[in-house]
Amino acid sequence: MEFGLTDKIAVVGASSKGLGRAIALGLAQEGAKVTICARNSDALDATAADIRRQTGSEVLAVPTDVSQPAQVDALINAAISRFGGIDILVNNAGGPRAGRFAELAAEDYQMAVQLNLMSTINLCRAVVPVMQARGGGKIINLTSVSVKQPVDGLMLSNMARTGVIGFAKTLATEVAPDNILVNNVCPGIIFTDRIQQLATVRAEEAGITFEEALERMTADIPLGRIGEPAEFANLVVFLASERASYITGTTIQVDGGMVKALL
Repeated sequence: MEFGLTDKIAVVGASSKGLGRAIALGLAQEGAKVTICARNSDALDATAADIRRQTGSEVLAVPTDVSQPAQVDALINAAISRFGGIDILVNNAGGPRAGRFAELAAEDYQMAVQLNLMSTINLCRAVVPVMQARGGGKIINLTSVSVKQPVDGLMLSNMARTGVIGFAKTLATEVAPDNILVNNVCPGIIFTDRIQQLATVRAEEAGITFEEALERMTADIPLGRIGEPAEFANLVVFLASERASYITGTTIQVDGGMVKALL
C-alpha cells in the first residue's frame, strides 16, 4: 500500500526512544522528513543518526522539553526553518509518575497537566496555523488506554490524558474545514521503559518479582503477549498517511484486545 508520505514533513515528540522513536522511524521509512525531539541530547542525536542510517531520510534533532512553551516554539520554528513547513504532528510526552490519590501532592497534578495536556495544546497552537496555510495536515496524539478504562495506580495519567481527548475531539471539529485531521491513539501494554517502570511499581506493591508482574500484566491481554513499539507505530503511520483521509476525531487503542469497553 502506498501511503503518500514521501517528502511529507513530520514532527514527533519524545522520540529518542520508545513509541516516539518507533513512530519517527516508521514515518522515515515511508519517505517522510522527520524532526525528532527529546530532553536528552545525546540519546536524541544517536536516534537521529540511526534513523538516517536505516532509511536515508532527512532527520532533524532538536533537544526539547515539550512541557516548556518556549522550547515548543523553538522546536516548531526549527522544523519550519529546515523543511519549510509541517504536515504531520505527533504529540507525545513521557508519562507522569505512578501513584494513588493519597500519595500525590497538588504539585504532582500540575506537573502532569503541564506535561501531557498543555504540551499537546501548545504544540497544536504552534502548528495549526502552519497547517492551515499549507491546506491541511494530520495531528495524532498519543494518550493511553486509561482514557477508555482507567488504570489502577495511575491517577495522574488517568486524569491528564483524558483531558487530551476532550481537547482533541473539539479541535477536530473546529479545524475539519481546514482539512486538518486530529486523532488519538492509545497504547496498551507495549514493551517500553514506561511499561517496565509500571511493572516495577506493581512488583513492589505486591511483593513479587518484576518478571511475575509482567506475567500478571500479560494475563489481561487476549492475544497473550505484550506489544512491540513497531506494532503501535504502524497505526500512527497509517493515520498520518493519505490513506486515512476520512478519519478524524477518533480515539483508537492498540492493546491486543485488553480494553473491555465497547467504544
